[in-house]
Amino acid sequence: MVGCGEYKSLSVPLDKFFCMVEKRELTIRYNAYPDWNRLSVPDQDLIEKARQAAENSYSPYSKFAVGAAVLLANGEIITGANQENAAYPSGLCAERVALFYANAQYPEVSVKAIAVAAYNQNGMLIDPVPPCGACRQVMSETENRYNQPIRVLLPGEHEVLEFDSVADLLPFGFKPSYLTA
Repeated sequence: MVGCGEYKSLSVPLDKFFCMVEKRELTIRYNAYPDWNRLSVPDQDLIEKARQAAENSYSPYSKFAVGAAVLLANGEIITGANQENAAYPSGLCAERVALFYANAQYPEVSVKAIAVAAYNQNGMLIDPVPPCGACRQVMSETENRYNQPIRVLLPGEHEVLEFDSVADLLPFGFKPSYLTA
């Protein structure tokens, strides 16, 4: 419990309310591979497809190219690249391009894994780049849709991060069940 009595100078005895605060901790577990050779060959291939997809990025404004490769349960790999637009909110991230296409073309097939690779004008980024908040939410929805975790692979120049589930990247994601609760 967090300390009480700090609000006694107020006219309302708030210590009765604040004494019930419970401090909690969140732990995020992931694997960090120091080099790509320690990954399985299928994971290396998925990352390579994400890297290749980044070459199809349309990013004339940010010069930040992102590619995503989605592995479906049927073995298909769907790729996508970020698509910018001069009206910035109209663009779309690589992760959402790939996931929306996969869901549209294979609506009954779950997603097993996604790899996301990012480049700037100097080449592949040294550190792995995590998906933005909107992409995390879409990934979370896909995970919930099929009731199956999606492994996430984030390569950087010097290491690859592996998450067992999107929930590790977005532990408090908005769930469809909230709409009917």
